[in-house]
Amino acid sequence: MLRRSLLRMANDPRVRSRVESAPGTDELVSRFVAGRTAPEVVAVADDLTSKGLQVTFDRLGENATDEDEAAECTQGYLDLLALVAQEPWADQVDVSVKLSAVGLQLGRAGEQLAHDFTRRICEAAAGIGATVTVDMEDHTTTDATLAVVERLRQDFPSTGAVLQAYLRRTESDCRALATEESRVRLCKGAYSEPAGVALQSRHEIDLSYARCLRVLMEGPGHPMIATHDPRLVEIGVALARKLGRDPGSFEFQMLFGVRPIEQRRLVDIGHQCRVYLPYGTDWYGYFTRRVAEKPATVSLFARQLIGRR
Repeated sequence: MLRRSLLRMANDPRVRSRVESAPGTDELVSRFVAGRTAPEVVAVADDLTSKGLQVTFDRLGENATDEDEAAECTQGYLDLLALVAQEPWADQVDVSVKLSAVGLQLGRAGEQLAHDFTRRICEAAAGIGATVTVDMEDHTTTDATLAVVERLRQDFPSTGAVLQAYLRRTESDCRALATEESRVRLCKGAYSEPAGVALQSRHEIDLSYARCLRVLMEGPGHPMIATHDPRLVEIGVALARKLGRDPGSFEFQMLFGVRPIEQRRLVDIGHQCRVYLPYGTDWYGYFTRRVAEKPATVSLFARQLIGRR
């Protein structure tokens, strides 16, 4: 119940205003957001890559309200990639793009607009040897998102897709996407979804994640195991060992600020681990979902909300 309440808060403008102005919020947000500007997040990435980790950048912001806003988000990614191009680790980078931020929900032309803007990002990423992963949002966008990914892969076959294990359709989607060259990030899911389309209990979601992960690991693509759950991490390690997968043929992914010691451990034992680096000023929706996923932060969040130090 608490998790669902927090997820609903992500779309409540009154709560958003109160949270953004609460004392100490900046300090709490900085635990999960890697910087406000592109230079700040690139500096964080430089530190992480020096420790053997890889990174994916996420420019925060969702639901562009007009084409100018979508174009601004796109330009933000292009500016970021221009900075990254100067770094020795540029060809190891991934960028994560939410299609709603680049126009997906702008009426009938939204899907085409999102495709065109994301294509520009793919072109810039390919120019420095980097990759793009298209993030998944709530279930109403799943079909459109996968359609855009399919089109982008015609010219940029390394374009990644994200699937959410709590959706009832996901095991089938995994089977469809577990193909040669395919990059698929499997996560549990972080939106408030109805029971008709999404599993509700943690146990059911964990079982679905394990089934979906097996499908991806048995396929010829590049699975991206996005979880902080120790049991699921070990299932990933065990599957890789059983299937004889080369360490470069899959990777683990974890969020900035969550289990950093585990991130280093995975690298130390020979696995690839990529850190998801959100940055920017439009942090509220992302931050609220992270609080909902991590119960230990709820009390901190509540104290900030009511102004207690």
